[in-house]
Amino acid sequence: MKRVLVTAGGSGIGHAMATEFDAAGFDVWVTDVDEAALAAVPSNWTAVRCDASNEAEMAALFARLDGLDVLCANAGIAGPTALVEDIDLSEWQQCVSVNLEGAFLASKYAAPMMKAAGSGVITITSSTAGIYGYPNRAAYSAAKWGMIGLMKTLAMELGPFGIRANAICPGAVEGPRMEGVLEREATAKGMTRDQVYEGYAVGTSMRAFVTAKDIADMAVFLGSDSARMVSGQVISVDGHTENPDPKV
Repeated sequence: MKRVLVTAGGSGIGHAMATEFDAAGFDVWVTDVDEAALAAVPSNWTAVRCDASNEAEMAALFARLDGLDVLCANAGIAGPTALVEDIDLSEWQQCVSVNLEGAFLASKYAAPMMKAAGSGVITITSSTAGIYGYPNRAAYSAAKWGMIGLMKTLAMELGPFGIRANAICPGAVEGPRMEGVLEREATAKGMTRDQVYEGYAVGTSMRAFVTAKDIADMAVFLGSDSARMVSGQVISVDGHTENPDPKV
């Protein structure tokens, strides 16, 4: 049975990824810092409390694995919503650490395991913020751009060993995390939550937010043999974002 590890798999996009990989017949491992969320995952998943940005914890996690076919480096936080001059360095560092360094550490420890097996897939959850500049989201955007650079390098370094690497870039995803972003942006821009929501929606050609399952379905495809020659790619699942700076 193939094994997948999903960081931040206790809820949201990560939980949806784990659910779809489970349905596809994978042995599912998930990590999270939310112990309550981990306690609620299906009993057939292996759930491990682990901070993706803590190297000692990540090293201990991978020491428990005796093989890994697919890594979904999904851990991330929204970071501060503010003009760049109003962002505290500590907020910036925390956002970059969880998002970019978390993906780096997961990849660092997955690579030797996959090299030994002569195969593997690394899928990094970036964002459309890693493709466009997003006002009031400097830390998040910078981290997500960095994750794409990391992925491109992984694809080049690991391809000769039969390992593929790609990045999924979700757009606005329905759920509690996006609700927090909407509220913070509304405050920062002097708008209502609904105005900001509408701005995001009309900024896509599909005129709608995506769901966590939309992202998960792409992750399962990338982890399958059907995507055997897909590597080094930045794949948006966003309903075609046209306007990353909503103005309603």
